Amino acid sequence: MNSISVLIVEDHHALAQTIADHLEMADFTVDFAADGITGLHLAVTNTYDAIILDVMLPGIDGFEICEKIRKEAKSDVPIIMLTARDQIADKLKGFDNGADDYLAKPFNPDELVARLQSMVRRHRGEFDSKALKVGDLVFDLGTMEVVRGNQKLKVSPTGLQILKVLMKKSPEIVTKDQLAQQLWGDLIPDSDVLRSHLYILRKTIDKPFDNQLLHTIPGVGLKIAETE
Repeated sequence: MNSISVLIVEDHHALAQTIADHLEMADFTVDFAADGITGLHLAVTNTYDAIILDVMLPGIDGFEICEKIRKEAKSDVPIIMLTARDQIADKLKGFDNGADDYLAKPFNPDELVARLQSMVRRHRGEFDSKALKVGDLVFDLGTMEVVRGNQKLKVSPTGLQILKVLMKKSPEIVTKDQLAQQLWGDLIPDSDVLRSHLYILRKTIDKPFDNQLLHTIPGVGLKIAETE
């Protein structure tokens, strides 16, 4: 795997140094910001393979930084958020603002390294130059654009990976374990992470429309299909 450049936005100096040491031992190149304003400036003016973003920061918090990176800078750089909070509401807020992954403090730095490598591999992956279609939902794997009806949808990078798996299998059912394995390999996070991504995805592709495409089959799994 080619060298990975990472921006760490973390105001706790000792933790930031520990993270940087582990990343550099794994052949990452590291940039650093100790406050939200500096972190946002670096994120939008430089090119990184991934961003490690603390939630509680002076200046601008991590949620707002993540949202600005996605909505204003139009960047799909992989983002993993770090926080002392481990509540589902905070995870949902992070994913809703565009985060790809979430680690609650304290965490094992080796796990962070492995998650970053997995995220970057997925982000660098080559996609087929063809479109997937289920009903009026179209996913162009070349441009990574998702359209339903005449409306272009804003889907997070992890949401795109979920859509790709489910639409390729449609109308077959995919178990949650199979989906998690496709997304994260052997580094499967806790169940809240997948549940949160599915919640955001359902809100994006189904809520504004009359008919539901993403179906949960209780005790079995999920599928994308015109009918349940």
